Amino acid sequence: MIRREPGAVHGAARPLAFLDVLQPGPYASVQDLGRPGLGALGVGMSGACDRSSLRLANRLLGNPEGAAAVEVTAGGLVLRTGGDVLVAVTGAPAPVFVDERPAPASAPVALPAGAVLRLGLPGRGLRTYVAVRGGLTVGATLGSRSTDVLAGLGPAALQAGQRLPVGRPAGAWNPVDIAPVELDGSDPRWLRIRVGPREDRFTAAALVTLRSASYEVTSASNRVGLRLAGPRLEFDTNEELPSEGMVPGALQVPPSGLPTLLLPDHPVTGGYPVIAVVVDDDLDAAGQTRPGQRLRFRVVGQG
Repeated sequence: MIRREPGAVHGAARPLAFLDVLQPGPYASVQDLGRPGLGALGVGMSGACDRSSLRLANRLLGNPEGAAAVEVTAGGLVLRTGGDVLVAVTGAPAPVFVDERPAPASAPVALPAGAVLRLGLPGRGLRTYVAVRGGLTVGATLGSRSTDVLAGLGPAALQAGQRLPVGRPAGAWNPVDIAPVELDGSDPRWLRIRVGPREDRFTAAALVTLRSASYEVTSASNRVGLRLAGPRLEFDTNEELPSEGMVPGALQVPPSGLPTLLLPDHPVTGGYPVIAVVVDDDLDAAGQTRPGQRLRFRVVGQG
């Protein structure tokens, strides 16, 4: 039996179409570009882990770049259409099937009512995006439809039997054939960092280690952050640090000396020192890093 998202379209016109979740896979959620500007209220940004892939999927369909879509972790999503829809699949290159027939990724795909869309396991990368023309119109919280797993804001993670309403297209659409994108699957994956703001809390040897060592992404990672295993970063002082604001990409180091790379659902404050921050342009690559893959860091500037 289909369970409707509570309050998703309360008081709104009946959607032209919808998507029924038959199987969510290991983890899937609704994401847009998040909740910017609310950190002072204790509300984090959240939003898609791979923003460029979400934007591309929406551009392929003539949607606003920030329209809500499904972020799929490690494939396995199965959807059935209620009404004729146009979809695009981007991000981690998972095999795409429509009624068991292969379909292209990074291209608009027309699906008739009752069609079944299925994603396989991506060969590289971790997160795949399924957008639909008109966007998903589940209920918004503080201006965003994103699921924030740490704060518990936004719609819950997708479940079998859930119905996702589809909005009305925002305007004219100029058809695009395909937009091939090569996802970096290199191992180790290099990420650029800027040292600071709390590098003074660490020994000089710790900074050398951060520049030269590789770190493995552990299975304890999620949308909050990537927990890393590798050489420990040594502290120069045990003096307690007052809590301060955190940002996506911060390399926060707890007493274990093993850094955590914060992702979109990170806490807005933290008391562990941040030795460096991944540059914004590399955060999408961080969001596509899968457990077992290694990371290395290249310093590009100070502060």
